[in-house]
Amino acid sequence: MKRRQSVLAVLARNRPATLGASLLLVIVTVSLLAPLLPLHDPNATDLANRLLRPSLLSGNPLGTDHLGRDLLARLIWGIRLSLAVGIFASIIAAVSGSALGIFAGFFGGRVDNLLMRGVDMLMAFPYILLALTIVAVLGPGLLNALYAVAIVNIPFFARNIRGATVAVIRREFVDAARLSGMNNRRIITVEILPNVAPVIVVAMSTTIGWMILETAGLSFLGLGSQPPQADLGSMLGEGRKLLITAPHASIVPGAMIFIIVIAVNLLGDGIRDILDPRLRAGTLSRPAPLTHVRRESIPEPQSGYLLEVQNLHTHFIASGRVDKAVNGVDIEINAGQCLGIIGESGSGKSVTALSLLGLAPSPPAVITAGGVRLEGEELLSANFSRLRSIRGKKIAYVFQNPLATLHPLTTVGAQISEAIRCHRPVSKHSAWAEAVNLLNQVQIPNAAARARNYPHEMSGGMCQRVSIAMALANSPQLIIADEPTTALDVTVQAQIISLLSRLRHQQNMTLIFVTHDFGILAQLCDRVAVMYAGRIVENGSTEEILANPAHPYTARLIECAPRLGKGRRVLTSISGLPPAGDQLPAGCAFASCCDRSTERCRRGDIKTRPVAATHSVRCLYPLGCAP
Repeated sequence: MKRRQSVLAVLARNRPATLGASLLLVIVTVSLLAPLLPLHDPNATDLANRLLRPSLLSGNPLGTDHLGRDLLARLIWGIRLSLAVGIFASIIAAVSGSALGIFAGFFGGRVDNLLMRGVDMLMAFPYILLALTIVAVLGPGLLNALYAVAIVNIPFFARNIRGATVAVIRREFVDAARLSGMNNRRIITVEILPNVAPVIVVAMSTTIGWMILETAGLSFLGLGSQPPQADLGSMLGEGRKLLITAPHASIVPGAMIFIIVIAVNLLGDGIRDILDPRLRAGTLSRPAPLTHVRRESIPEPQSGYLLEVQNLHTHFIASGRVDKAVNGVDIEINAGQCLGIIGESGSGKSVTALSLLGLAPSPPAVITAGGVRLEGEELLSANFSRLRSIRGKKIAYVFQNPLATLHPLTTVGAQISEAIRCHRPVSKHSAWAEAVNLLNQVQIPNAAARARNYPHEMSGGMCQRVSIAMALANSPQLIIADEPTTALDVTVQAQIISLLSRLRHQQNMTLIFVTHDFGILAQLCDRVAVMYAGRIVENGSTEEILANPAHPYTARLIECAPRLGKGRRVLTSISGLPPAGDQLPAGCAFASCCDRSTERCRRGDIKTRPVAATHSVRCLYPLGCAP
């Protein structure tokens, strides 16, 4: 039941697909009920009432054709025939073409060459001419037209599924299946087929409409259904001679073909949404250029800060579920400072960082409250044009995975040059020279030659250095580094931290560093903000927090980190799990995992309280303080 509701919810979000599904449901229902409906005999002729115009009073709502046959009855029975031919032709083409594509992609080599060259030969002929040739060989008839339409569409499925199979066959889980002893038949049925099935289903849903058109075209030419049997194409062919004297005879079947094909194609988009797990979750593969903002008021600004974040709330809204990823974050950072944001995975660190520049993907992300100001300018109220001019120029962003953010088909030097020329009117030659200089600054050896490399030709650490060089391209006032060392080995991590520290002191750079490693913060940051369940629970100088953590969660985080040279020490863990964003409890979210909590901790909103001049905590019973 839940799965059915989820499918309907995803389909309902796509309004064109909903329209297509509704139209198709009505058409299919009426056609299936044709034997039970009070219709005229579709093949009964009545020359005395030939070419009657549509009229409800005459008993022929859509009129009659040149033999006096009722067009409504012939239309409904013709829809049954056309839909059946389109669906069965699509199934035949999908099964045959998908089998060819899977075998070609899986076995490769000579098998791939042999099968694909045969497919190429079929694709070399215009599909309608090939269909006419097949029908001419087999003879006129609706069944032969079905075979012809299916055969000419096999290459479409074979090519698509072969590409999808080649992409899957290179994945590690297929290698693991081979190593586990699975034979080829089992790998194809268990590992390959389920992964390419969505491609097959979506291709089928979009080709049924084309197959109905192609079958109608063959019937229009007299090669499909034969009199007195009626399908939409034959009705259109019979009515073409009467277009001037009785236009309704051709308009009725033509309009129905148009409606069916449009409905099927719109429904195909909805099926794609249902099969895509990202769309089932309420996200889109192509998000909006800036995060949606729906807030009732804008907080009043404070003075003296380079960046000021006030009561920021960012929620993910999908399928009636509201996930409060960021739930009232306040940040102040002065020029030249380095602020570290730390917390467990899922605590809201990255969403907070993305929200500052309107980069949290919408849908489903929505900023529901708060304000973000850079040198007093409100960023959440800025339009896309203004925000685009700020991104990369005043605030730069270093993402966690450089291989996912760098363009795979463009050299790294060209990408840095593009970042420069987006914000400054310089020549290509000058931008390239600056790009090489930036690569030198981030200590990439032989920078002039490396600038001509593509991302896949560089290691993960080198690509991260390229991302940092791109962030420095326009001398931004603030750089946000979102866990830039997470995917790197320990040696490269140390090099990246050393690089950021050196650049920060040389250029008086302001930095927000998102991480889950207190060891990195100790080396790099002046101040630390500890996040849990979308809120900052402790904020203060790095030395003060490391030496005297006030929040029990901060203390437990520090205890989880190993320390070298400290003798034997028992590593602890944090019991329980952080609460889900759509089920945040009242009071302190950490109360269920805290051994100091009382019933007071589970009621109302816990306010932030000062612990020292530069140290504050959101806790009723902070460590080392009186309640």
